[in-house]
Amino acid sequence: MSNRRAVVGVMGAGEGASAEAVALAEELGERISASGWVLLTGGRPAGVMAAASRGAARVEGHLVVGVLPDEGNGEERQSTAELDLALFTGMGKARNVINVLSAEVVVVCGGGGPGTASEAAHALNAGRPLILLAVPPLWREFFCSLGEEVQSASDVQECCRLIEAQLTEA
Repeated sequence: MSNRRAVVGVMGAGEGASAEAVALAEELGERISASGWVLLTGGRPAGVMAAASRGAARVEGHLVVGVLPDEGNGEERQSTAELDLALFTGMGKARNVINVLSAEVVVVCGGGGPGTASEAAHALNAGRPLILLAVPPLWREFFCSLGEEVQSASDVQECCRLIEAQLTEA
């Protein structure tokens, strides 16, 4: 029997995140930690990444991992304070592949820009379960048309039920 904890990736907008997406991400991060799962984000101190990390850090025994685009040198070193483990890749947006491949389930929270869309696409290409939490209808329509493993949730409770189901199937 393995003691390894499941890793759940939460992706979404950084600086351009809506107030709704930030609130959902913070609640989701807390629920992920409360479930005993590891939270993985893009690690930056903005938007969905920061909010999910903040929520997860409120739970005793949390583990928050951030996979960051820069090398972590000098002024480039920008990560959210709640990270337990910051992985500086020096890979820019190519680090999105690492985010996806390191997660057993990928959640897109509230939609986002091209970076978030690439993470959703990488999840589908890698065969990772993809859950869309409160994304715009166009996102839901597009990504659901690309794969059967795409699921949609309108709130955090439903999203966590879907995560649990995916982890149980694995």
